Amino acid sequence: MVTKKSILSQLYASVLINSIYSMENYPAMFINAVMSPLSILIIITLVSRGALLSVSVSGALIMTMVTAGIGLQADLSHLKNDYKVQDMVVSSPTSVTTYMVGMALSEIVFVIPTLIVLAVLSVLFIKTTAIGAMVIFTVMSLMFIFSIALGFFLSTYSSDVIQNYAFIGILSIILATIPPVYYPITYIPLPYRYIAYLSPTTYAAEIVQNAIGYLPLPAKMLVIDWAVVAACTLVLLVVSIKRSRWREV
Repeated sequence: MVTKKSILSQLYASVLINSIYSMENYPAMFINAVMSPLSILIIITLVSRGALLSVSVSGALIMTMVTAGIGLQADLSHLKNDYKVQDMVVSSPTSVTTYMVGMALSEIVFVIPTLIVLAVLSVLFIKTTAIGAMVIFTVMSLMFIFSIALGFFLSTYSSDVIQNYAFIGILSIILATIPPVYYPITYIPLPYRYIAYLSPTTYAAEIVQNAIGYLPLPAKMLVIDWAVVAACTLVLLVVSIKRSRWREV
C-alpha cells in the first residue's frame, strides 16, 4: 500500500540521487548549469551595450527552466540504462507520476543557485509590478513543466545517454538559443519572424517581456500567447504520461 510517507520518501530519494549526489561529486555539472544561461546574458548585454539587460535577465530565467527540464532526459537515461534504477522503480508500487514529480524536483534543486543569482539580477535591473512578477513566475513554471514532460518522454525512448546529449543540444538551440528569448522578436526581420513562432518559448518570452514593460502587446496577442503556452504544456504533459515507454522497458 502506497502511503503519504512512502511517496515523500520516494520524492526525497529522487532529489538525493539525481541532484544532491551530482552536486557533491561532480561540481563541474553545477558550474555548467550556472554558466549556460549567464553566458548568453552577458553576451547579449555587451552587444546591446546594456540596452537589453532587463530582457536578457528575463530570458535567462526562461532558459534556466527550459534547460533544466530537457536536461532531465540525460539524467533519466543514465539512471535507467547504467544503474537500472527505472527497472527497480517499475517493479515497485511507485507510479509514473510520483517518479516524474520526484525527478522534476531534483532538477529544481539543481538550478536553485542559478535562480538565486538571476533573482538578484531581476530585483536590480527588472522594474515590474507584483502582478508582473507573478506573470513571470507562472510562465517559468509552465515552461518548466513543458520541458520536464518533453525530457521525460524522450528519455523513455532512448537506449543510450549519448543519444540524449544530442537531443539536449538540439532542443536547447530550438527552444532557448535561436528563439527571441534573450531579445525582443522585433529584432528579427519580418519575413523570418514567423519561423520563431514555431517555438513555444517565443510566446513565453513575449509574455514576460510584456510583463516587464519592454514589449507592449495588445490584449488579443497576449491571449494568444497564453493559450499557446498553456496548450503546448498540457498536451505534452498528457502525451508524456500516456505515451511514455514506462513499464514496457
